Amino acid sequence: MRPATLIALLLAAAVMLAPLIWTVLLSLKSNQALVGNSGAALEFPYTLENYWAILSGDQVFRWLLNSLIVSIGTTVGVLALCSLAGYGFARLEFPFRRTLFVFVLLGLAIPEQAVILPQHQLFAALHLHNSYPGLILPGLAGPFGVFFMTQYFRAIPRDLDEAAMLDGASRLRIFWSVLLPLTLPAQATLGVFTFLASWNSYWWPLISATRSDMYTLTVGLAAAQMNYAQTSGLGFLMAQAVFASVPIFIVYVLFQKHIVQSMAGTATR
Repeated sequence: MRPATLIALLLAAAVMLAPLIWTVLLSLKSNQALVGNSGAALEFPYTLENYWAILSGDQVFRWLLNSLIVSIGTTVGVLALCSLAGYGFARLEFPFRRTLFVFVLLGLAIPEQAVILPQHQLFAALHLHNSYPGLILPGLAGPFGVFFMTQYFRAIPRDLDEAAMLDGASRLRIFWSVLLPLTLPAQATLGVFTFLASWNSYWWPLISATRSDMYTLTVGLAAAQMNYAQTSGLGFLMAQAVFASVPIFIVYVLFQKHIVQSMAGTATR
């Protein structure tokens, strides 16, 4: 790698990391030290009192559990549905296949806010508000995931299907044993993106979860900020931001290899 390229990459990385580092430094300062002088974040001493204040909250771990259940449930559901749909659109022939695929893609152009009223009325009629199914089910509609998996399945040579059929394998067997293992990098990428989107989701959980014990972490921390922001200070708010970001960071680190493989494979196809 050329020195100029390396320097440019290091500068770009520094620009991208600067806000994160600044947030972490602010979270490690007492709120009194930051009053009127956020530059105190660069000075010693540092403290963990803001994080202890978060962990000492009565419902923080309940909100964390809710977010984990909703995010994992949504991710598993999206991977299952999008993998099946992607295989169907890429490998099977059925009436109106292209029309249905275009219809699915149109879902990318519809904002969540456009359907929030009928969605709220539907879930209210089904008595699904303040429940895990009520928080998970709307996230299972993933047109991007269907498109992504369809393109990945299409890139896999059809010779594999034909060879498996000659050996007497059924369509389900071909999908489960032959093709699905080849899509693991794509599934890891889609899973990380889905988990991140579900974890950071605020609009629907705010509407559907009206009881504090069903809040997700984003809604719960936002409620805490609205109630205590003026008294808790900047350091406490930054600690909340860091606390909510840790699970996302862990998930990305664990699946980083698969994400890189998926992106590299898509670029070379």
